[in-house]
This record gives sequence, structure tokens and C-alpha cells, in this order.
Amino acid sequence: MEHKVLNSPIQIGSLSLNTNVQTVEPQSIWLTKKENVSQVDQKKLEKAEAKLQKKNEKRASQTTTVKKVTNGNCELASASQQLNRRDTKMDAAGSNKSYDIRIENFDVSYGEKSLLIDASIHLIYGRRYGFVGRNGLGKTTVLQMISSGQLKIPSHITILHVEQEVVGDETLALQSVLESDQRRENLLKEERDINTQLQDKEGNDSTDVLSARLSEIYHQLEAIDADKAPAKAAVILAGLGFTPKMQAMHTREFSGGWRMRLALARALFSKPDLLLLDEPTNMLDMKAIIWLEDYLQTWTSTILVVSHDRQFLNAVATDILYLHSGRIDTYKGNYETFMKSREDRLKNQQKEYEAQQQYREHIQACISIIIIIQSPELKPVAKESEVILKFPECNKLSPPILQLDDVIFYYNEDQVIFHNICVSASMESRICIVGENGAGKTTLLKILLGELNPVKGLRNAHRNLKIGYFSQHHVDQLEMDISSIELLALRYTGNPNFFILDEPTNHLDVETIEALGKALQKFKGGVILVSHDERLIRVICNELWVVQGGTVKSLEGGFDEYKQIVEQELQATL
Repeated sequence: MEHKVLNSPIQIGSLSLNTNVQTVEPQSIWLTKKENVSQVDQKKLEKAEAKLQKKNEKRASQTTTVKKVTNGNCELASASQQLNRRDTKMDAAGSNKSYDIRIENFDVSYGEKSLLIDASIHLIYGRRYGFVGRNGLGKTTVLQMISSGQLKIPSHITILHVEQEVVGDETLALQSVLESDQRRENLLKEERDINTQLQDKEGNDSTDVLSARLSEIYHQLEAIDADKAPAKAAVILAGLGFTPKMQAMHTREFSGGWRMRLALARALFSKPDLLLLDEPTNMLDMKAIIWLEDYLQTWTSTILVVSHDRQFLNAVATDILYLHSGRIDTYKGNYETFMKSREDRLKNQQKEYEAQQQYREHIQACISIIIIIQSPELKPVAKESEVILKFPECNKLSPPILQLDDVIFYYNEDQVIFHNICVSASMESRICIVGENGAGKTTLLKILLGELNPVKGLRNAHRNLKIGYFSQHHVDQLEMDISSIELLALRYTGNPNFFILDEPTNHLDVETIEALGKALQKFKGGVILVSHDERLIRVICNELWVVQGGTVKSLEGGFDEYKQIVEQELQATL
């Protein structure tokens, strides 16, 4: 007898009546396996299906859809969201006092591509959420839709998304940060206006009203510690690398990277109820990252941060939102805890799937025709493909490979960038260069590459040395459909035997950074790396060069010694 496979629901209406076929009572089929597998309760199944249908009908009547045209792109990013009636009514009446955020049952698409389907985000006030997932799945899009109001949250919750750099004008850096506190600025402006009016109306009866209001303003300014604001703003700026001299500079005098730091400083100073950060460490050097990690650990409102930096997520995040397969899963704990919990969850799901498959195979072997409401079929466990990178084999070179001997370099004599540098690298070198932004790390790389010639001293390179160079400048020129790793492979097909990499991780996801670290470990040539990614540094490097004060020093204690020095400098500065 031919057996029919139960891999899809049976449509009862399509079956023809045949009185010669012996039917099997459905309930008896389930009971035969009761001792070996979990039984599906028919009543519960029907109840669940009815609930799902009711939910879909309710969603259709309550869904709000918004669309956004991206600049320079004809495709549309759109979102649809099911709004909670109770929360909507409370919000309209002004009675919603909760600062927890629930964005439920929303879809996000980009053009014809669905990024998220029936996803939900629950943010508990005061917790810090790391938002992770492969590149291109929609993390940045979700942040933009929350900040723009396309995904609705209660109107009394203030949001600040650090997305664009501060506009360059005549405003001083410190004043730019102070002006981000609108309440303080409005009170100070009203105070100035009233004082001006009091001077003009001296002896007038209306001065009593103005004086009463002025007294009220003073009480409000005292309540928010307005007099301490400049010191607080200065501490934040110093932590992000602004010296006292830089804090007194006009915003127009800063580069784009420093203006992004100003934007971050303004956000930290104004303390919104929900702070949205998208790769905040990309713009920072190691010293500023260490300060930011410590500062955010005491943050009292809610943070949602997209980051590829595992160490940053381990230090800052209390929870992880994991975007994959068109949905968002929530895990408690930092990134390392999330990785373990996710692995455990995948193992359990795989066991459940295999158990159900065995049960279905048994049923298929025992019956020919079944008229039954089919139990929900578990899907195979979706596992993300592993990122594997491999650099080509290269020929060994005998030392010396690359040397700088008593090198002095400057663009003009009044500002010497390096003096009397002596460094060397071999085929076994795994060197990481660290230092504050502007210290000369990229300039040092260009001297090592031979793109800049020393004013004095010598650069010696092996005649068969083939350097593969990759910088942030290359990433900025990428097309959207190619990654920095793919560009690296395309640029250096001629088997380089030495890699010099300048911030290669800025546009990579965590999984690709992990793969890059493993590939560089196995690479048989030399590596010199500029990076602020602590985990990558620890995985790859066996030597640390610190660029500071026109010198390059090698630290025997490695990254741990450098981090300790930076923390001591921060304590002394702040």
C-alpha cells in the first residue's frame, strides 16, 4: 500500500468519498505515541488558531503604515505597526506616566525587501540594550524609524539619536554642548529678558509680577543645578578627548570626526529618556572609548546602541536585542552571556525539531490516509552561515623586513610630528598601533608604506616586500553592495606578504570581525594594525606601539599595560 507523506496540511474538501476506505479515528493515532512524545491538545490548538485569527483581524484594523523616501534613492523604507489601544488612549489623555517602551507587531521593509516581520521591541526604562545582527538586516533603519516617529512610542518620552555631526559655525564647543539642554537655555533666556524689563520699568507696578516670576525661575534653575552645567559639560568633553583649548574653539574649526564627538557630547549632556547610538566607537580613539564605557555604566535612562565592538557591548549592555531571520529576540546579559544563551537555545530548538521529525516519520509509516487537523510543524532551526575569511599563502622573507631608523618627520619645522623614531617589523610581527586621535598614527603608517618620506633618517624595506594596505578611506568609497573585506580581497590578489590595516573594522559586523581576527592569526606574513577594537587587538597582536608626543614606544605589558595607563590619565584629567 502506498503511504501518503504528511508534510503539508490535508485539505478535507479535496478528498472524494470512498466507502471502501477504512478510516482511522484521529484520537487513537495521537494516543499510540503518548508515552514517547508530547501530545498536542486539540482544544488548545483550536483555541490558539482562533486567537491567532482574532489577532490578525485586530491588527488589520489598528495597523498604521508610514513610508519614508531615502535621500538619493528611489526605494522606499516603510514600517507598519499595530498600536495598543490602551496605551494610545492614555497617551492622548496625558495619563501615560510610564517610561517603558513597547513597540509591538511591526513590519519594516526597504523597497520590496522585507527586513522585519511581526517584530516587537520591549525596552525597560533604565536598561542598556545592545542591538546586534549581521550587516544589512535593518538595525540602523529601526533606529531611524524610532527617532523619526515612524515607529510610534509614547509622546512624553524624549528621544535623541546621535546621527549627524554638529553644524560648524561660530558657536564655541563648550557652549554648543550647554545649548543642548533646552530647558536650561529657555530659563536663562527668560531670566535675561525679565532683568532687562525690570531695568526699563523701575518703579512701575508691573515689576512685582516680573520679580515674582524671576524668583520662580531662580528656584527652577537651582533645582536643575544650572550653575554646575558648565563644569559637567567640560567633563564630558574632556572624556571624549577635547582639551581645554579645544573646548574654547569654534565648532567650524573642527573636522567631521570631531563634530560627531560634539554631537555625542550634546546627547550625553542633555540626558534624553531614550538615547539611540549607532556605532559610537567608530569615531573615538581607545582613550575616549574607555571613558565612554565607564560613563554609560552609570546611565540612568534607557539606551539602545548598535555596535560591532564586543568589548564595548560587554562593558555597557545589560540586555541584547538580536536581529535575525526577520525578527528580534531579546536576551538578558551582555554580549558574552548572549552568545552562550543563543547557543543553548539553538541546541534546544534542534532537539525539539529532531523529536518531532521522528514522530512524523512514525506516523507516516503507520497510516495511509488521515483526516486530522495537522499539528503545527516545527521548521528546521535557522542557523546563520559562518563567516570564513582566508588570506592567500605568501613566501617567507628573511629579515630585516621593514625598519624605520632615527626617522624625523614634519610638514613644517614648527610642528615636528615624529623625532628619532626607531621601529622594526618582521614576518612574525602582529603589531597594533594605538594612541589618541591626531597623535600621528595614520602618518606613521604612510611613512612605513613609503608614501611619505622622512625628513631625516631612513626607511628600509625588503626588496621583495609586497604590502597590502587597507584604510578607512577605502571604506568610505565602497558601493553599498560590497563589504570592506571583499574590497580587501579585490585589491590584493597578488599575494601580499605584509598587511597594514588602518581601522578595518568600522563597517564590519561582529561575526566578520571575528573571522578577520582568525584569518590574520593564520596569515603567514606580517601585520601592522591601527584599531580601537579591544577584542581584535587582544586576539591578533603580540606587540603594541603607542604613538604619543612625537614618539613611538613599544609596551612590553601589551594592551593591559596600555589600558591601565589610559585609565590613570583619565583619572588625573577628570
